[in-house]
Amino acid sequence: MTDTTPDTTSDPNPATSPEPAATDDAARCPYGYDRLPSPVPLYGPAYKRDPYPLYRRMREAGPVHRVEFPSGIHAWLVTGHRAAHAALNDPRLGKNHSLGNDNWRRLASIMPEPQHSQLQVHLLHQDPPKHTSMRRLVLDAFAPRRVESLRPRFQELADALVDELPKSGGADLVAGFAAHYPFRVLAEVIGLPSELAERFDRDWGKVVQPVGPQDPGRPAYEARLRGLQTYIADVVARKRLDCREPGWVAGEDLLGRLVRAHDEGELSRAELDSMVFQLLVAGQEPVTNQITTMLVTLLRHPEQLARLREGVDEPGRLARAVEELLRHDAAFELTTWRFFAEDSDLFGTVVPAGDSVIVSLCAANRDDEQFPDPDRLDLDRTPNAHLAFGHGIHYCPGAALARAELQVALATLLTRLPGLRPAEAPGDGLADLTWIPAVLARGVNRLPVAYDHRH
Repeated sequence: MTDTTPDTTSDPNPATSPEPAATDDAARCPYGYDRLPSPVPLYGPAYKRDPYPLYRRMREAGPVHRVEFPSGIHAWLVTGHRAAHAALNDPRLGKNHSLGNDNWRRLASIMPEPQHSQLQVHLLHQDPPKHTSMRRLVLDAFAPRRVESLRPRFQELADALVDELPKSGGADLVAGFAAHYPFRVLAEVIGLPSELAERFDRDWGKVVQPVGPQDPGRPAYEARLRGLQTYIADVVARKRLDCREPGWVAGEDLLGRLVRAHDEGELSRAELDSMVFQLLVAGQEPVTNQITTMLVTLLRHPEQLARLREGVDEPGRLARAVEELLRHDAAFELTTWRFFAEDSDLFGTVVPAGDSVIVSLCAANRDDEQFPDPDRLDLDRTPNAHLAFGHGIHYCPGAALARAELQVALATLLTRLPGLRPAEAPGDGLADLTWIPAVLARGVNRLPVAYDHRH
């Protein structure tokens, strides 16, 4: 199926748009593309607020769809749990941006040069054998046993933030908690000194929401990149000094271990900076977003919120709830780009070499072939083979850490803020939330709530 002109209906969300007539292109596709626009636009407030009706239509029509992103780039979106699982494990699909074709590079919302070459050669954009060697450097820091040993510290950090919330009435749980908790945890885990942690500007986290070359927000985006790049250089310089201190322990200092790997020839300077970039940004912003999606889901289901609060100390109850909340509305909505090195068949559709292939994790997690009654929130659902952390060789190396953070955050907020409910002031209700416009992610930047009092 060739690249096509974007759909020009007034409503960019095909979940509410009229179904167009079949086209010549549709005859090439065995999965009924005539039932959806081609390409399917993946943008607009309605889509970001609730993409799941659209994803249902796409799954019903077939596993692969031509889609369009805000920058104008077209890609192939994989939907459905079985297809997503297969694509995530398909060795033909590479992650290195060098595989992208000229059209993708011209329009994709990716970093400009020189930052693209200096900050984007991290794990998410590498293939074996380089990916294998780079991943090995970080695994020990995020190992489940180490994460569990740090859980009491995570609890201290969560309690400290709740202590700063108003004693009664309500608060914005993004500004007061979710925006800060994941970064404070991350700093502890990777060995970021407190003075450098205090200098980190959360606005830099928006660099994971790239904008296209023609977007009016591009200059501000590039300014964030330059600021973050200067900060990364300071981090590397500081950790190089730390590594030379007597008593330095590599197992307790991931950043220092990466700097030493560079100094010993295992990493290039671009690879080192890219891995630090990935840790600082990708290691915290998705958790911030996931805390918000979990809270929004629970606030929309007050009876289940109340039952979870009552049973939060029951063995396994909290862990099962977090897994279901990850499945029901994952913050990492779509994977990053993948590419075929040559024209290839993908579930019956021929994808040209260098076109981008993206897997919809959220669509896969609502597939009724895998999950009975998938749109229903079931906090005791088991088994729960969701794909919120991906699968295969690019499965999130920080999954154990994210799970621990989310469990601590959720339990702390539910137990210390009795009566937690949506804010009641005009413009502050759940229906008024503005979802972030990020291409790949879900979450809100503001979440006003009310509660009886703070414990």
